[in-house]
Parts: sequence; C-alpha cells; structure tokens
Amino acid sequence: MSAPHSDYIVFVDESGDHSLTAINPEWPLFVLSFCIFPVEAYVHQVTPAIRQLKFETFGHDLVILHEHDIRKKKGAFAQLNKEAREVFLDRLTDIIAATDMTMIAVVIDKLRHKAKYSAPEHPYHLAMQFGLERVAHFLALRDQNDAETTVVCEARGAKEDAELELEFRRVCDGANRSKRPYPLHIVIADKKANSEGLQLADLTARPAGLSVLRPEQPNRAWDVLKAKLFAGQHNCVSGNGMKVFP
Repeated sequence: MSAPHSDYIVFVDESGDHSLTAINPEWPLFVLSFCIFPVEAYVHQVTPAIRQLKFETFGHDLVILHEHDIRKKKGAFAQLNKEAREVFLDRLTDIIAATDMTMIAVVIDKLRHKAKYSAPEHPYHLAMQFGLERVAHFLALRDQNDAETTVVCEARGAKEDAELELEFRRVCDGANRSKRPYPLHIVIADKKANSEGLQLADLTARPAGLSVLRPEQPNRAWDVLKAKLFAGQHNCVSGNGMKVFP
C-alpha cells in the first residue's frame, strides 16, 4: 500500500541558467526557489485568489504570471497602462503577503563556485540537493515523514528533465546530508500547465537572487518574501530558508 498524501505540496522554479562556461556578469547566479504550501490553503485560498486577480485584470485566467514578462512588460502585460500595472502589482503583492507559504531559496554564486572547486558540481543539481534537504527538514518538523509529498518542478527539456529526475531520485534515495531516504515524489510540469504554484515559485526566484547580488537595492517583492523564509528548528533563516553557496 502506498504512503498517504502529505498535507503539503512544493513548487520549484529557477532564475538564471546553470552554465559554468558562459557566465553572465550581470547575473552570475543560479537560484532555485522552493515554495511550500499546505494543500488546504493552496486549494481554497491561493489558487482562487490568483485566478480572481487574473479575471479582474485580463478578463480571463489563461495569462501565465511569468516574472520576466511582468518585469519587461511583455505579452499580456504589455497591454496594461501604468495605473492598471500598479493596481495589478499591488494586488499580487497583497496576495503573496497573505499566502500561507514557506520559502526556501538556494543561491549558487557561479563565479565563486567555479573559482573554488577544480571540478565544480552542476549548479542545478547542487541547488536541488540543498533545497530538498531543507524541504525534508521542514516536513519532518511537521510530522510528514510517513506521508508522500509531491514536489512540482518546471519542465526544461527532455534531456534536462531526465537528468533532473535522476538527480532527484538519487538525493531522495539517501545521497543527502542525513543519509536517509526522503518521502518525496517528483512531478515535472510545463509552464503552460498554468499552475498557480509554479507561477508563484517563478515570481520568487529572482527577488531572492537580487537580495544576494544587490542587497542595498530596493526590492519590494523581497520585502514581502523574506518573511516567508523557512527558519528551521531554531529560528534561523540563514542556512535554512536562505542557502547561499559557496
């Protein structure tokens, strides 16, 4: 008999690319953001709130909230005038602030990573391991070890997805800091699936990276998100909700 479903669901998205050969000096980071929701809150609060905002703004709920498109005013977001854009951003910020969500951000400084190690590990796989270790810790503190928690990752291509699934299973089979199996199940979903959880994960990754790359720069999104960071067992965000490597 399979394990019961967990009371939580996790969504994962990234900012930046994993290349260690062509590193963008403007964004030398790879960020992986893990957004953890209680299933009840996700079903009854998060998804209805996001859909309502889309209907209010666009008249339908088919628009996908992509951080890059919002920031660069592309696609559906190009149609919003300044006033409508501000109203949308304010409402979105309020929804995220009110959301029962815990965030774990893993930030890999690729320049330092490459300089420090003669054979640096793949940034995506390394970030996934760090993130899963902290997700497992979060779930253990909430008595979820006897249940199976779904982790939803965004699809990136057939080859990359196969490598990710292999790495995910390796970590969950015991190649982690506790040397114990994790009761986690991976689902790889296309952004076109229009998952509210994946969209929120997408919106959180870049602000996390900016908080590390340019800590003095005003960061409205981060002002809300930093209160969501996992603080571990001893109320410490550093190394728990925010893991910066190396």
